Amino acid sequence: MAGMSPMMVHYLETKKQYPDCILFYRLGDFYEMFFEDALTVSKELEITLTGKECGLEERAPMCGIPYHALENYLYRLVQKGYKVAIAEQMEDPKLAKGLVKREVIRVVTPGTITSAQALDETKNNYLMGIVYIDERFGIAVSDISTGDFLVTEVETERELADEINKFSPSEIICNDAFFVSGVDTEEVKNRYQTVIAALDNHFFSDEGCRRILKEHFKVGSLDGLGLQDYDTGVIAAGAVMEYMYETQKSTLSHITTIVPYSTGQFMIIDTSTRRNLELLETMREKQKRGTLLWVLDKTKTAMGARLLRTYIEQPLIHKDDIIARQNAIEELNMNYISREEICEYLNPIYDLERLIGRISYKTANPRDLISFRNSLEMLPYIKDLMGEFTTPLLKELWEELDALEDVHDLVSRAIVEDPPISLRDGGIIKDGYHEETDKLRHAKTEGKTWLAELESRERDKTGIKNLKVKYNKVFGYYFEVTNSFKGMVPDYFVRKQTLANAERYTTDELKELEDMILGAEDKLYTLEYGLFCEVRDAIAAEVLRIQQTARAIAGIDVMTSLSVVATKNNYVKPRINEKGVIDIKNGRHPVVEKMMRDDLFVANDTYLDNTKNRLSIITGPNMAGKSTYMRQTALIVLMAQLGSFVPADDANIGICDRIFTRVGASDDLASGQSTFMVEMTEVANILRNATKNSLIVLDEIGRGTSTFDGLSIAWAVVEHISNPKLLGAKTLFATHYHELTELEGTINGVNNYCIAVKEQGDDIVFLRKIVKGGADKSYGVQVAKLAGVPDSVIVRAKELLVELSDADITARAKEIAEAGAGAPKHASIPRPDEVDLQQMSLFDTVKDDDIVRELGELELGNMTPIDALNTLYRLQTKLKNRWQ
Repeated sequence: MAGMSPMMVHYLETKKQYPDCILFYRLGDFYEMFFEDALTVSKELEITLTGKECGLEERAPMCGIPYHALENYLYRLVQKGYKVAIAEQMEDPKLAKGLVKREVIRVVTPGTITSAQALDETKNNYLMGIVYIDERFGIAVSDISTGDFLVTEVETERELADEINKFSPSEIICNDAFFVSGVDTEEVKNRYQTVIAALDNHFFSDEGCRRILKEHFKVGSLDGLGLQDYDTGVIAAGAVMEYMYETQKSTLSHITTIVPYSTGQFMIIDTSTRRNLELLETMREKQKRGTLLWVLDKTKTAMGARLLRTYIEQPLIHKDDIIARQNAIEELNMNYISREEICEYLNPIYDLERLIGRISYKTANPRDLISFRNSLEMLPYIKDLMGEFTTPLLKELWEELDALEDVHDLVSRAIVEDPPISLRDGGIIKDGYHEETDKLRHAKTEGKTWLAELESRERDKTGIKNLKVKYNKVFGYYFEVTNSFKGMVPDYFVRKQTLANAERYTTDELKELEDMILGAEDKLYTLEYGLFCEVRDAIAAEVLRIQQTARAIAGIDVMTSLSVVATKNNYVKPRINEKGVIDIKNGRHPVVEKMMRDDLFVANDTYLDNTKNRLSIITGPNMAGKSTYMRQTALIVLMAQLGSFVPADDANIGICDRIFTRVGASDDLASGQSTFMVEMTEVANILRNATKNSLIVLDEIGRGTSTFDGLSIAWAVVEHISNPKLLGAKTLFATHYHELTELEGTINGVNNYCIAVKEQGDDIVFLRKIVKGGADKSYGVQVAKLAGVPDSVIVRAKELLVELSDADITARAKEIAEAGAGAPKHASIPRPDEVDLQQMSLFDTVKDDDIVRELGELELGNMTPIDALNTLYRLQTKLKNRWQ
């Protein structure tokens, strides 16, 4: 470093302490970057690359950004996955002796950024810590902008994937062992767009982790925090806390609680189910519109929006908790006027959680405090209205809501209505709040009067008509005289600066006034800054009260949102049972019905239980509505368990521990998996992790391979799920393998349903109605015609369909038997040589007597015309199969 300037020596020493960061080094009004950092930032932010003489043979690459634009550039770098260390000037350059003292005041990473510009107010920005010890994963999650801090443990990679998917962290820190745990970290990075970095071993010392948690939360034992059963989780939490201390270089006083949780406390929704049900984002466009969140989110505050997202991600599994939310929504429905008034008062409330975070961080500016005050203004009105309600949950929210009148009063007395963003230029503190401030401000105001009087006197004395007193930061106050009057300037005017068309002068009297005015101004600005910091610190001291109130506001916001949605969309309060019965009358898909016009959505019933109605096999053509019907059932169950009302005429929902869905087909080429492999991977996950209390939705299992392979797999999956000794879960199973309809009557609990279709010559009309019985064909050619396939292809397809349909059904039965899928018995599949091919037909199970008996049992007086037509169609289909 010989020959380098002291500033560059200090820069390189600082950079050595933060080798994995881009160093923003404050020089005057700019943050400068040098060497490799400059090359990186210049490329990533597309800013001009220059150079600086620094004592080396070649100029050092250099680029910079204005200090006032820091947050924008910072966000863009962090979004790309970079860490940024900010080295700030720690003293006034005017007062510094020698090199200005500089220190790194914080390190900004994807998981620790707090800028309002950088964060989506409707989502949490999570930092996740993962440690892998003794074949267990400890997980800690923190949103540094809101103060949330959670900890848990899981045992398997899939459980870990579910937690990562649930929180979608923007940054993951881990121990070295995590990289050899079997988790594909590259896939995690790509799938969740996150940054993963291993920390030094000292972060994961058991003793160190326990000590930092006890010191931060001021407890003598971690048992007091509920962490006694989370040994691995404690290490993850301690590592996250240490990492936040090292990067933020603050007390983190707004992180006041740590919440241990078990994944068994909520309904488990795995990654595939979240995607297939489109809970938070659509599968194709990755947008909010068209999701369950889009339907349910009528929240007014950022806090409420984040909490609603959490509710959807973590449905409840305890009946009392579900009913508590239901009762709150019901009471809000019955008090429509009060609810609407509460919504009006919620609307102006800013993000209290993140505001108090910035206040605690000492990064809040005067306008943040005005936003904070304006939010607090609404609290007394909401508190009064909430006092009218009697249900336990709403009363609890009322009790937690602190009106914070004292905090509101402090800000109202201290901060002006329209303050500047800058903290150093004064104009922040109100008149009357502080006596010394008022005196200095008066001196400053009088000084302007004195300057005006001096200007008038000198103009009269010299005869220079356009003489003016002006000011800038470099030259202070001066007289400005245009060149046309330069000859009239008196001798006691001392030249300060020459311009192209004017001269600038000073006088002894002007210097005296300048010293008086600028002295008062500097003192005023310094005093105002100090007073502002005192007010900010006083608010930060009330962080517990403010966070509690913010959580109460979020809860009220979510309950009113769910109430608004329920009344607007004619949802009903579902009954909740623990007997495993799902009974939905005229259920509707919450998203599809909102996307449709003119109330054209066709409602359908669903009935599942743990005995005779465990598994419904649903057949019918593509585009007829099978997937919509199955997804709506899963969504109605999920909505019921998050405490919401549901889109149906009536619903009785049995609590499910998990919902699994396998809907649609998609490749995962990035990880080298074909459509069929993705399908089988998801099916394997379901069969291994579902329980008899789960709800399973399966659509077109086995379609990604040959017909007989697929049929065999689908058949075996139905047998496995429907067997109470193996699984016995409630299941909706859509298929084009009509052979599976033969399982009704041979496997207990399996029932056939189909989508009603009306044929009009060669065309079809989808009736969208689920009826009892199985479909006899898929109408694939007709669907192709509807999709716009050329007529020549349609005509040829019809010809081939006739030829193939005339093939010997006995030969087909032989092929199915050889594939091992032809057994209607649950216990075993006969070998081909055991089958009498002349006698066997998978379709020959319908007896004339059965049809006569069913006709005799029909109650025609209670049937609608469409039900009668569907029943007649189904019976006719059975006869056709019988006569083939």
